[in-house]
Amino acid sequence: MLMCGRWLVCSLRGQYRSFSFSASRRTVMPAWVIDKYGKNEVLRFTKNAALPIIHYPNEVIVKVHAAGINPIDISMRGGYGAATMAMKRDPLNINQAGSEFPLILGRDVSGEIMECGLDVKYFKPGDEVWAAVPPWKQGGLAEFVVLSANEVSHKPKSLRHVEAASIPYVAATAWSAIVNTGGLNKDNCAKKRQMIKAWGAHVTVTCSQNAERLVRDLGADDVVDYTAGPVEKQLQTLEKFDMILDNIGGETEKWALDLLKPWNGAKYVTLLTPFLHNTDQLGLADGMMQSGVTIGCKVLKHLRKGVHYRWGFFAPSGSTLDEISEMVDSGKVRPVVEEVFSFAKVPQAFQKVEQGHARGKTVVSITEDQKE
Repeated sequence: MLMCGRWLVCSLRGQYRSFSFSASRRTVMPAWVIDKYGKNEVLRFTKNAALPIIHYPNEVIVKVHAAGINPIDISMRGGYGAATMAMKRDPLNINQAGSEFPLILGRDVSGEIMECGLDVKYFKPGDEVWAAVPPWKQGGLAEFVVLSANEVSHKPKSLRHVEAASIPYVAATAWSAIVNTGGLNKDNCAKKRQMIKAWGAHVTVTCSQNAERLVRDLGADDVVDYTAGPVEKQLQTLEKFDMILDNIGGETEKWALDLLKPWNGAKYVTLLTPFLHNTDQLGLADGMMQSGVTIGCKVLKHLRKGVHYRWGFFAPSGSTLDEISEMVDSGKVRPVVEEVFSFAKVPQAFQKVEQGHARGKTVVSITEDQKE
């Protein structure tokens, strides 16, 4: 999501093409940016953020109608993962430190295609789309964002933009953990006991008592109230699981793997890994080495007990969102939006997410503000 002037002339197979999606030929746009890492006060609104352009023939420019805020945005605001993201943005280490600024946050977007690169065949200007923006790219808290076409998907027809913007990042992360890492799919999932319902799985969820009705409405079969006593003791009374997806971390993995069916291919997948922390603290090379040692030791330790230990990561994928879109339109997956903020109140939206104990997603409406 690199940004520059209004016109782009790019060369492809000896030919040249100009791109322009605005008759006014603007070079700037409104956006919320940070110029350094820190707490909420580093968020800054500007009307002069550089307009994104297409650099590669497989890219598209999306006009953002709504953007979702995720806990990773709070972490990235404070500099979490900066070393790894810098490597992804600049693998040859050409740019100086801090070249990512001004940085635009926001991992979820829903909007419409404004411009397509020369190789893009699946989308056309005017298509309504949604996407999970990779953390190493400029985010969606802006009027426009540029993405690879393979990171974008047609938005579910049944959802408004503010609803659609609540789903992509968490859905892509869960899909990567459950399908890519956990090895589950719609063909091998029926009657298994883990955290996906649309494919016929038996789902158990841990939450507080006041969230029980919500998670049961979303399809949970068993609900364990973590405020009613030690979670591990309550879960031990249930049948053992085929897969556990952990998005809590902490002490959980000390007891969670004992809840898996041994010698049956059961997997524990955690989304709370030390990988980015290690690279931030130790540097890229040493951090990756430390992470490799950690995961290797844990895999071997638990394999001796007949269960599999895995780390799960976000993976951007338009094809994944195509699958999710079908589930949404068929009623198998539905959005849960707790609060919608105007574009002028992005700092308040960040504060809301930072408080935790959410009962749904926090979304920022962008297009409506631009009309006013």
